[in-house]
Amino acid sequence: MNSVQNRILKLAVATTLVAANVMLSACAVGPQFQRPQAPAVDNYTATQSSAPVVGESVQAQQFDLGASLPSDWWVLFKSPELNGLIEQAQASNQTLAAAQATVEQARALTEARTGARYPQVDLTAGTGRQKYGKQFLGPISPPPPFTYFAFGPNVSYTLDYTGGVGRAIEQQQALTEYQQWQLQAARLAVTGNVVQRALEVAASRDQMRALDDVLADDRRTLDMIRAAHEAGSVSRVDVLSAQNQLASDETLLPPLRQQLSIAQHELAVLIGQTPATASLADLSLSSFTLPQQLPVNLPSELAHRRPDILAAEAQLHAATAAVGVATANLYPRITLSASLSQQALEASELFDSSNTAWSLISGVTAPLFDGGKLRAERRAAVAALAAESAKYQQVVLESFAQVANALDAINHSAEQLAAQSQALTIAQQSLDLTRESYNEGNVGVLQVLESERLYQQARLGYVRAQAQRLQDTARLFVALGAPQNETVASR
Repeated sequence: MNSVQNRILKLAVATTLVAANVMLSACAVGPQFQRPQAPAVDNYTATQSSAPVVGESVQAQQFDLGASLPSDWWVLFKSPELNGLIEQAQASNQTLAAAQATVEQARALTEARTGARYPQVDLTAGTGRQKYGKQFLGPISPPPPFTYFAFGPNVSYTLDYTGGVGRAIEQQQALTEYQQWQLQAARLAVTGNVVQRALEVAASRDQMRALDDVLADDRRTLDMIRAAHEAGSVSRVDVLSAQNQLASDETLLPPLRQQLSIAQHELAVLIGQTPATASLADLSLSSFTLPQQLPVNLPSELAHRRPDILAAEAQLHAATAAVGVATANLYPRITLSASLSQQALEASELFDSSNTAWSLISGVTAPLFDGGKLRAERRAAVAALAAESAKYQQVVLESFAQVANALDAINHSAEQLAAQSQALTIAQQSLDLTRESYNEGNVGVLQVLESERLYQQARLGYVRAQAQRLQDTARLFVALGAPQNETVASR
């Protein structure tokens, strides 16, 4: 390479270095993103306490304020069957697969946008046939038509003295972070839904088992009354009443079967299988252990923990950077370009040093009149920033309300289970006493049937209350925003 080419390359490198220094020392226009402060509150509810949540004759639970949930929070239920379902969902759920692919797309877009920080180098080559007319050269006699060949690199660079390129990269990085937190939110939602559907399956099966016992009692009562009717001690009306009770209780089975089917089908979809091919364990409420210690992170930590809040924060960051991009567009744009090429009339002469051509060009493009387009775009970006700020605050408020609702539900479901436990005990005692009195002829069949109806309601209510307490516990864990497997890089 001759001395002219060396000088050209040195000049191009020097230009690039100057451009980089200008870029690094640039003062980016637009607002700087400031992470929002967490709400200054000490409790989630007005009556929040760390005292044990106790219901009479039921297992106690206690809030462990300031403790953090493990990322695999579902293991607190100590159910191997549930753990297996979660593993299948994490491996095969299609919503998670789509969210993961979206994250990869966003990361690639960030990498592509980051390329604008560096000079753009292209290699060009061309050939053509040229003829000049008299008007182009004026008094100079035009040469005859000729064929030309050209080959060489071009370098271009946009000086980011306003920080517009940096703001655009910052915006895309924030959007990538948003997609990463959306993936975390999807994982939390999927695992939470798996737990809820599994509990619905278990509760439906337990209610069906309880109802089978109730129906067996109904049939024994009917046989007893039929025997009494044949002996002439009761009327046909009593037999019909017992038959009506049995028929009425049998109507409760189809809705429970449908409820079980729906829960099983939804669970199959969550683990990435079809309802026809899914192999689900025979779950019951006894498959789950009610956690006694409930980790509850502090309110000041919730805004920095829940993935949906952090996703809203990332969108706020992106909107802030977008204002910087719109502001930078109001300023002149400075570009530098350089080219070094070999130009010849014969292909064999392309790499002759005498055929070297070069250029070094700087240019400025400044908006003069655009009908108010650029300033309107900046006002739109500022308005979008205000909208994202309000959306963020709304997500935070709704998140705190969800935790408050879950905490209250824990207390109320314990109270409900205690009440159902007492109702079941009384109903069982009442039914036993009524049947004994009926055998002794002290009460009629209607009293027996009424006692059976109350016992049946208490039995099913107790199962539902058990399931509700487990479900409310799972909802609390999800509302607290347990961290998931992948950690989003910090800012």
